[in-house]
Amino acid sequence: MSARARFGLLQVCLAGVLWGTGGLVVQLVRERVPMHVVTISAWRMVLAAAVLVLAVLATRSAPALLRLLREHPRRTVVVGTATAAYQALYFASVTLVGVSVATVVSLGLAPVLLTAAESLRHRQPPGRTRALVLVAALTGLVLVSVGAGHGGGTGPSPGLGLLAALASGSAYAFATAQGEVLARRTSPLALTTATTTVGAVGLAPLALLVDGPRLTGDPGALALLAYLGVLTMALAYALLYAGLRTTSGSAATVATLLEPVTAAAVAAVLLDERIGPLGLLGTALVLAAVAGLGREDPLAQPSGTALVAARARPSPE
Repeated sequence: MSARARFGLLQVCLAGVLWGTGGLVVQLVRERVPMHVVTISAWRMVLAAAVLVLAVLATRSAPALLRLLREHPRRTVVVGTATAAYQALYFASVTLVGVSVATVVSLGLAPVLLTAAESLRHRQPPGRTRALVLVAALTGLVLVSVGAGHGGGTGPSPGLGLLAALASGSAYAFATAQGEVLARRTSPLALTTATTTVGAVGLAPLALLVDGPRLTGDPGALALLAYLGVLTMALAYALLYAGLRTTSGSAATVATLLEPVTAAAVAAVLLDERIGPLGLLGTALVLAAVAGLGREDPLAQPSGTALVAARARPSPE
């Protein structure tokens, strides 16, 4: 893997780490204000969109944003809508079937789907290293979810919750795959701004359908919401899309499994939650899988130059 590709993978990993802090911050917000998680997620996307628009204006990136919207309007809307959908479906799954099942299914399904899609597209099975990475990552995800203090009990509607988790994972995979195509054709700032704004428009109305307060004047809660919007949404997705310029979608979804690992580590440090032996083993497996992404079999995916060239070909919207 080239130095540029390794840097892209590092950017995706950093996005996963930032996402991993989001769960604790959501919990802290709810301790101050009894907001529904969908309302918090809507605020997260709205605040992120506002910050990103300001960044576009400050960096004079409006031409790139307008060009993206003019050349790829439907794909941009699809990525933004899918991003909002998988977040909303994940929250729904958590309430219906529990954190462990929702996390394992929604996060674990995406790399499987994308690896299968890439194998079909390139008409060859995944390389041995990629297969080992995928198995290690998924095994680690299961162990982290079971052993890191996540609620293992099922919720009130396990069947419906499982369907929501499957839909969330599918939307996550789809958003990543489509985002990968756009990431190779425009700047990360323009792409993040466009898709986040679309997602905010799609998710904000859902906040009107759930219980709990929709506004707050609590300074601490406002600061935490700003953290969610600026760091776990705006910056994290800019890092993801920057990384997707040189990293395949399937590799990116494996790298972002650092999200539950980070969440478990943050909970252990700040909330004194025990990770346990299984959680530690799962953490080691996920870290080993991410490290293995940098040592992939060259046949697991096209070389960087060929892949960029393939992605650069125009395709109908």
